[in-house]
Parts: sequence; C-alpha cells; structure tokens
Amino acid sequence: MMSHRKLKILSVVGARPNFMKIAPFVRQLERFPHDFAHTLVHTGQHYDASMSESFFRDLKIPHPDVDLEIGSGSHAEQVGKTMIAFEKVVRNHKPDWIVVVGDVNATCACSITAKKEHIQLAHIESGLRSFDLDMPEEINRMVTDRLSDLLFTTDELADANLLKEGVPAHRIKRVGNIMIDSLEEHRLTAASLHPDQFCAAQAIPGALHPNPPLRDNRYSVITLHRPSNVDDKDILGELVAFLTTDVAPVLPLIWPLHPRTRKQLEGFGFWETLRNCPGVILTQPLGYHEMLRLTLGAKVMLTDSGGLQEECCVLGTPCLTLRKNTERPVTLREHGGASILVGNDIGTIRQEFRLAATLPRAQHSPPLWDGHTAERIVACFRELN
Repeated sequence: MMSHRKLKILSVVGARPNFMKIAPFVRQLERFPHDFAHTLVHTGQHYDASMSESFFRDLKIPHPDVDLEIGSGSHAEQVGKTMIAFEKVVRNHKPDWIVVVGDVNATCACSITAKKEHIQLAHIESGLRSFDLDMPEEINRMVTDRLSDLLFTTDELADANLLKEGVPAHRIKRVGNIMIDSLEEHRLTAASLHPDQFCAAQAIPGALHPNPPLRDNRYSVITLHRPSNVDDKDILGELVAFLTTDVAPVLPLIWPLHPRTRKQLEGFGFWETLRNCPGVILTQPLGYHEMLRLTLGAKVMLTDSGGLQEECCVLGTPCLTLRKNTERPVTLREHGGASILVGNDIGTIRQEFRLAATLPRAQHSPPLWDGHTAERIVACFRELN
C-alpha cells in the first residue's frame, strides 16, 4: 500500500505585521499532521525583543524552527542578507511550497530566493496596491506577486489589481483577511484587559502629569513609524503641536512608541514637549492584546499602520490614516469602512479629527473577513496534495 506523502511547507515571518498573519495559518496546518510537514522561518527583521518575542507569546506561535537573525540595516542590506541566509535553509529543507505573508523586506527576499531555487511560492495578502513606488512595501508587494504561483487575496479590489497586471485568474484565490482570524480569536482576551493598568505599567517614566483615567470612547490612540511622518523635522513638529494642542485636551492620547519614532522625537527636540503635556500617555511598544484592546475602546485612532486600518474597519473605530494613499482601500469610508486618508496636512487632520470625534462606531466586515481565512487557505493546499 502506497504511503501518503506529506506536503512540505516552509513559511516565513520577518517583522511584527507578519506575526498576526502567520499565526492562524500555522495553527490550521497543525490540524492536519498527516497532510503537512511545516517549517517556520523567522528572518529576524524585527530584532527588538519587545517588538517580536511578545507577539510570538501572545499569538501562541510556536518557536520558529529557524531564526536567521538578520537584524536591522538598510533595505538592500536586509534583502541581501536574508537571501543569502534563506538560500541555505531552502536547500537544506527542500520544501514543496514556500509561503510568505504581507509586504516586509523578508517577504520580497524570500520570494526571489524561492523562485531561483525553483520552489513553488504562495503569497498571503496578494494584490494590495498603493500605486506609490516611493514606498518600499509597494515594491515588495509587486515583486512577490509577480513571482507567486498561488496568490491569496483579501477582497475584490485586490483581485482586480492582479488581473490588470496579467496574473492568470486560476492562480488568484480570494480567501479573505487572515489578520481578522487573529482579531476574532483574541478579541475576548483583549476585551478583558484594563487600559488604565497596562498603560500605567508600560508608561515611559518621567511625565510631569498623572495619567488621566481611560474610559472607552473617551480616549484617542496614535501610532507612527513611516519615514514620511517621522523623518522630517517640520512634519513631525507640526504633528506634535497638533496632538498636544488639539487632541490631548479633548481626548486623552495614548502613544505606544515605535523605537525609531522615539529616537526621532528625541533627536528633533520634541520629547520634552510631549512628555510634559497633560493628557499625553507615552508607552513602550505594546503587545498584540494591549493594542487590540486600545483599538476596541478608542474614540479615534490616528495611524500610518495598514494593519490598524483593517482592525478599525472591523471594529468600527473611526480612523484617520496619516498617509496620502493606502493599499487597503476597502477599509476607507467610501467603501463602507471606518478610515479616511488625511496625509500629514495639519489642516485636513484637524478638520477630520473634529468630525471623527463625533462619529458613532460603524462596524464593517468586508466579505470573507470572518475569522475563517486560514481554513480556506489550508483547504487550497489540501486540494493540491
């Protein structure tokens, strides 16, 4: 009797945005131990323990089988180092499929390596486009999708982008948004947390004023990390002035600080202004559950994060997206979502903040954003085997 051959899948994570996307996929593969042999590779693009380890723990992702420990560096350094290290892993493991997620440098680097090694490639979160080549993530998305054999998409707009680019329809599988699988699985755990407690525990010491009490629908949250917002002193200075004069006095502002953003705030001389402003709560980077809890309760979210745009859409949290474009248009109000593009023009931000502070929560789940995306993806792989 012929023995059943397991499909060998090697999946890759590189940075924090990937972790919420890979966790449901890994858990779903584990439900079929007779069908799949799975290897998880962490490239180590996010090397800071607070940015990485807590997410593995919170999302119950098994410890990676391989950690490439690439660390920081320029885009070319990260991509080049990852390709060199990942090539050895691929030759050692000889997988049938390599699965990449999202749009970080590791996604692009491992996609190129996969195809040079003649391994079939699948991309979870295909077809997202901002049409802005100044964004390194856009280049990563385009390269990865061009090389992929299976393209798992989140919505019909992503499908349309791929079809316009000439991707054969049979390679495109619309499965929904895998990040919402994580959200639905962890929503109750997050809801049980108390923002007062974890914000106090993670607060950066030295503030002159005590933290205001945090009540649902009576606080705001900001996250910033993109170069367009934090690398120009004038832009960052205008944002800080707006946050301290227009936002914090109206809605206490919680700001979990990306390490790079904190460095820029300190280097440009804005740190003391923020630290000494009543109503501003500066914290260390927060874990997945804590950030989800803040999004569940925020009156307004201000962010340049694509993932938070998606969470705000499903949770109904009014969201000001501090970017001129988005690769996730399905999250925008014009498509039924909760987000609006405001760029970094302070006049627009001020106007939209005042409006957002009056809006009710309006939850919107696009089709297939239902918590079962990983099941649909793994079903596709089972059909291949």
